[in-house]
Amino acid sequence: MAGSRRVSQTREQRVHGRRGKRKRRRGQIAAVAVVSLLVLLTAGAGWVYLQLNGNLSTFDSGGVSSERPEGGAGGQNVLVIGSDARNRGNKEYGGGREGDVGRSDTAFLLHVYGDRQHAVAVSLPRDTLVEIPPCKLPDGSWTKSQSRGQFNAAFSVGQTQKGNPACTQNTVEKLTGLRVDHTVVVDFKGFARITSAVGGVPVCVPKNLYEKDLSPHRPTQGKLIFKQGVQKVAGQKALDYVRIRHGLGDGSDIGRVKRQQAFVGSLIKEVKGHGMSPTKLFPLANAATESMTVDEGLGTPEKMVDFTMSLKGIDLGNTRFVTLPWRYQGSRVAVVEPQAAKLWADLKADRTVDGKDASGKDASGKDASGKDKGGSGKPRGSSPGSDESSAKVSGEGVRVSVFNGTSTPGLAAAAAKELKKHDFTVEEQGNAASQQQATTSISYGPDERPYAVNLAQLFPGAELKSSQTPGLSVTLGTTYQPGTSPDAGAGRNQGQDKGRSAADDPCSGVSGPGVGG
Repeated sequence: MAGSRRVSQTREQRVHGRRGKRKRRRGQIAAVAVVSLLVLLTAGAGWVYLQLNGNLSTFDSGGVSSERPEGGAGGQNVLVIGSDARNRGNKEYGGGREGDVGRSDTAFLLHVYGDRQHAVAVSLPRDTLVEIPPCKLPDGSWTKSQSRGQFNAAFSVGQTQKGNPACTQNTVEKLTGLRVDHTVVVDFKGFARITSAVGGVPVCVPKNLYEKDLSPHRPTQGKLIFKQGVQKVAGQKALDYVRIRHGLGDGSDIGRVKRQQAFVGSLIKEVKGHGMSPTKLFPLANAATESMTVDEGLGTPEKMVDFTMSLKGIDLGNTRFVTLPWRYQGSRVAVVEPQAAKLWADLKADRTVDGKDASGKDASGKDASGKDKGGSGKPRGSSPGSDESSAKVSGEGVRVSVFNGTSTPGLAAAAAKELKKHDFTVEEQGNAASQQQATTSISYGPDERPYAVNLAQLFPGAELKSSQTPGLSVTLGTTYQPGTSPDAGAGRNQGQDKGRSAADDPCSGVSGPGVGG
């Protein structure tokens, strides 16, 4: 952190009012996005795409923000969105009204590492509270930034039945600081057809499931729809499986995300097991691309082939699935820092979730072909949240205020002492306006997020909140325990999600949500 940096004095920032709850739709779909992942990871035969040219639809890139992050160490990022739109023949699979507003209940960021031997899909829970930056409306105007929007609301900006992929892309770039190279949207129809084309997907059902588990408002239990045990599902039944939420685990959407990750891995395994022959590949690619909308960079068979041909070397064990570091905040999901910042920094530097260099560069910074990729094979510098930067948190020249948001006396003084140990200048300390705060929060002004992320390493699990008022302030919640800074050896890498691979057993970790962020 720059030694000369001074942040102006601030007082406690009030928590932004929570926006009204959006109406939840029956039959929310989360794993439709797997279709795109399968095509990107398994296809690559040019003759297939020459026949599929008429299937590809593109969205207007004019809605993509002009203020975008720089590229990373050499890998690529593909945003995959699952849409529950009922148009284009999807009504029969998901219910709802024809022409209804397009919504997204699933999204993941697929990072393909520079070595083209590894890939990781980061699930982004739909209920995550994020900043939704300005987005373009159908009439050409732009919205104002929303500081605490629900992640899946970005796709519905503009209220059109085709959704707003560019707005979701802008939101992901704002959240992660990563440049999204390509965006793909997939709907119900493609998902159902590809599961049928592959001959069914093995899934693990931990208990008998009934119609009421799929539709909780049913007055009776209904018929048995899934029998306990491992079984293959396809078409409508595959959709039913990935949509079930209330009948398994604790009934949370996070638990459903974990099961969907297992489903994706199982589906990839089935596709790879079928081989790459024309008779096997064409039905899969046809089913996927018929229901796919892509950015202009993937909008032709030639462009799709160029991209997919480079991915054929990624095997099952090196295809991993993780979830954005998270915690519950009421009925919503909050991003956990600095764990999330570390994940984004690792992806930008082409480090795997196990901390290995997967940039594909040698010590001179060149890839296997000898081409200069713009850096060495070592991690590029230290970013907030990386292992290098978290080894010693420095607040030299940075001013911060700290407030006790609990009824436990002395917390502000204890936190101020810890901050001073790390060379922060404590401008103000005392009690917050309310002593009923459960979670520690860090408020930061314009352009001060990097400093807030650095500060968050001293407060594991803290929520970051942007503000238009300059300055940093910490409001302590009941989760704060003095002495849990990284240097004290506690709280570091809290809840780090090492994820699962596509090679894992389908029954591994599918009964509940596990431990978040």
